[in-house]
Amino acid sequence: MLAALVGCSALWAAPAAAPGPGIEARGEPSPGTDAVTPGGESGSATGSGDENGNGTAPSDSGVGSGTGDAANPGAVGEGSAEAAAGNGTSAGGGDGAASSGKHGAGADVAPRTEPADPRQVTIAFTGDIMLTRIPGEYLASGEDPFAGVADALTAADLTIGNLECVVATVGEPVPKWWNFRCHPRVVPVLARYFDAVSVANNHSGDYGKEAFAEQLQILKEGGLPYFGGGMNFAEAHQPLILERNGLKVAILGYNNVELRSYEAGPDTPGLAWIELDQLAADVQAARAQADIVVVYPHWGYDYMPWHAEDQAEIARVAIDAGADLVVGNHPHVTQPVELYNGRLIAYSLGNFVFDDFVDVGPELQEAARTSWVLTVTVGKDGIRHWETRVARTDDRGFPQWVEGVASPCSDGAPEDGFLCYP
Repeated sequence: MLAALVGCSALWAAPAAAPGPGIEARGEPSPGTDAVTPGGESGSATGSGDENGNGTAPSDSGVGSGTGDAANPGAVGEGSAEAAAGNGTSAGGGDGAASSGKHGAGADVAPRTEPADPRQVTIAFTGDIMLTRIPGEYLASGEDPFAGVADALTAADLTIGNLECVVATVGEPVPKWWNFRCHPRVVPVLARYFDAVSVANNHSGDYGKEAFAEQLQILKEGGLPYFGGGMNFAEAHQPLILERNGLKVAILGYNNVELRSYEAGPDTPGLAWIELDQLAADVQAARAQADIVVVYPHWGYDYMPWHAEDQAEIARVAIDAGADLVVGNHPHVTQPVELYNGRLIAYSLGNFVFDDFVDVGPELQEAARTSWVLTVTVGKDGIRHWETRVARTDDRGFPQWVEGVASPCSDGAPEDGFLCYP
């Protein structure tokens, strides 16, 4: 089986050009879409309480070239590519073998003919979102953590992120280095931009089972679907199914980062833990219910710029079982993007909203501030296009677009991996 690594940490990335076609902005999600279990109920967010985030630390196709302007969302980059089917150039929407990204580098996974089913869904993925400590203080004063990157979050049909704090007013911190609890006021802000969030991470259980259960209720009341957790084992492993453009998208979330006690039991609330046999069974079950399957794991090791072997094994088990893409988080830095059997694996998108920069030394400052927003267009035939865009957290821990920072992209030839500028 052919696999190629595409990209590495933005810290060490050398520039290489090859922007492909951009993704058309689709505006707000269409009304009347359904969110199926486990977390798709709607209502109004309620509740109050304090924030106790304890701790201080943390085919064969040719290669095209071109540029795009990441700092100006409205700018149109220009690029060209030479494919087996012939040559062509397009700047922002003309005919040709390739067109430039609207706001960054990207590529079709492979040259393809018109799909039998033209329906597709564009999904934006972000890294870790931690809304207590410094970011929580600014949010409480009325500032919007996502304003600087709102264009990408609202343009996609679906926007998915990892909620790296337990939204709760109850519970006591469990013994560990860092405990993150955020105020229920964060839910309306999240719901403004995100169609669903993962609760499968190493902070959802920081204040015990009661707080975890309260979080699920608060998210439901706030109209923010969630995945990767539930009131019992069965719920935690049940996919969240969202429908857009006539396609059903199943999303599964998992964690395998401390503590195992956060896992859901047969009759106790908690998150879905990664076990390979169970993962494969979950993906196969989701495949039977949906047109597109996404696996969103919380995995890996802090501040490692390269993914570990166990991450690759987990991702490939998921894809072999039927997942269309695997998008990971947790390491607090970006990690490589890989194409495996025509499916996409993004090992880590880094910190999206976080003040991790206060906890690390100078050598990790930029790595801890850098994240990628990954946008993928996918249909029933698989991934049709993907791109990454680079953001950097400011001193509030809020993401802002940057330019001139390398991010991964592909020219559609998985055997030829390289980096490019957004």
